[in-house]
Amino acid sequence: MPITPPISYPGVYIQELPSGVRTITGVPTSITAFLGRAPRGPVNEPVTITNYGDYERIFGGLNLNSTMSYAVRDFFLNGGGQAIIVRLFKIDGDAEARAYAMVGDGDAALRILAASPGTWANGLQIKVTVIGNDGMGEQVLKRYGRNAGELFSLSIHDGNPNEKPAIETISNVTLVEGPRRLDRVLEQESGLIHVGTLGTVVPADNAVLELDGGMDSEELDVATYLGSEAEKTGLYALEKADLFNLLCIPPDKRDGNVDAEIYAEVLAYCSKRRAMLIVDPPIEWAAQPETAAAQAMQGIGSLKISGEMARNAILYFPRVLQADPLRENQPDVFPACGIVAGIMARTDATRGVWKAPAGLDATLNGILGLQAVLTDAENGQLNPLAINCLRVFPTIGSVLWGARTMRGADQLADDYKYVPVRRLALYIEETLYRSTQWAVFEPNDEPLWSQLRLNIGTFMHDLFRQGAFQGQKPSDAYFVQCDSTTTTQSDINKGFVNIIVGFAPLKPAEFVVIYLQQMAGNLAA
Repeated sequence: MPITPPISYPGVYIQELPSGVRTITGVPTSITAFLGRAPRGPVNEPVTITNYGDYERIFGGLNLNSTMSYAVRDFFLNGGGQAIIVRLFKIDGDAEARAYAMVGDGDAALRILAASPGTWANGLQIKVTVIGNDGMGEQVLKRYGRNAGELFSLSIHDGNPNEKPAIETISNVTLVEGPRRLDRVLEQESGLIHVGTLGTVVPADNAVLELDGGMDSEELDVATYLGSEAEKTGLYALEKADLFNLLCIPPDKRDGNVDAEIYAEVLAYCSKRRAMLIVDPPIEWAAQPETAAAQAMQGIGSLKISGEMARNAILYFPRVLQADPLRENQPDVFPACGIVAGIMARTDATRGVWKAPAGLDATLNGILGLQAVLTDAENGQLNPLAINCLRVFPTIGSVLWGARTMRGADQLADDYKYVPVRRLALYIEETLYRSTQWAVFEPNDEPLWSQLRLNIGTFMHDLFRQGAFQGQKPSDAYFVQCDSTTTTQSDINKGFVNIIVGFAPLKPAEFVVIYLQQMAGNLAA
């Protein structure tokens, strides 16, 4: 690029030039989305959490009617680092489902609502303190330009305010227009209550308002799970989330199953979002442990997961046995999707997304055992059908012992037979999709092509150095093509630039064969 004028005197002119290198940073690989019921929290809104304490604070922790609460706990217990929670809620009719309290009546009434539906808010008590014009109150009124009786504070208590400390305090609010108008302040500052109707009736000083009328969700149905793409509800609430890599849908009831109709639409959505769906087997498959393998072989077709999109689905069998702290630690059967997602996150962090999340290191934490204990022979029947087994080994405990996608049946011979190969491909696709946006509207010629080759090649070489590909040298492991052979003049005229990226994936050593031979000694030839 030439020096721009004015150049008015003899001397040295300096201009900084861009290097053309745009560093490509890989996207996360194990952000896990969960869909299901919870006792409290935002509905149809994806909420990102980084530990189970966040889940307890926002969604209420373990709950007997929420298999999702156990699955999220298992995710973090087994190594998960980041989760996206979508709370689903179903109520028949036009019921509000949120607890509320009223001040006054008619059009002038002030209506206070719980921040989210559920019985969790029933019994919350709000103590009102009206600010008068005596003492410090006069200064506060003057500061906000309000008259005596127009400003008040709220303290929210889990029970009797005279016996319970406040769990949340909202100070200096009013019902009239201004920076401390009640509805706006609660929206920003309160995680417990919002305004339903602002009204004009100011609560009396020292009044105690009690919330009541909240209702919990009914059992979820197919329509609630799938929601509406236009309204971004149900599954499509994830449209508001920037990125997720794994999706878990625990059955709504611990002794229930996920409807095959749900899996069909969810799998299509996962393929679109470059994510993997972790499938829990029907509980009936292992209801009789001695015939569990046979039931799984007969029932695999009932899931109706087939076609190329099955590359983005993974099935793990059987379910697990865990102690339930809400039932005095009695053992019960739970879906394993949260555990599996946590192990994937743990493996990604220690070994990389190209390592199969299976083997002796892929131990299942926090369980008592498995719904059915499988033998080697039974494992050998299920593995060729792409049913990944959970196994129990002496001294090791319970582990993941399979690494095939649901497109991984031997008969199909699919390119994406193995979980780490598919997940690595999705990782590369998502990373390059996000990291090449800068090229849109750039001049479509060799300078752009060379920049793309350089940047993508550097990213692929970094993966090669980390051991993500086969091959002893880069040319054996990957290639990046972007030139006049991939982008013709006709493509240029249409506005296309074509980049071809190839890689040689590492495939897991699924079968280790040891040949043993006796040595004959020093026999003469």
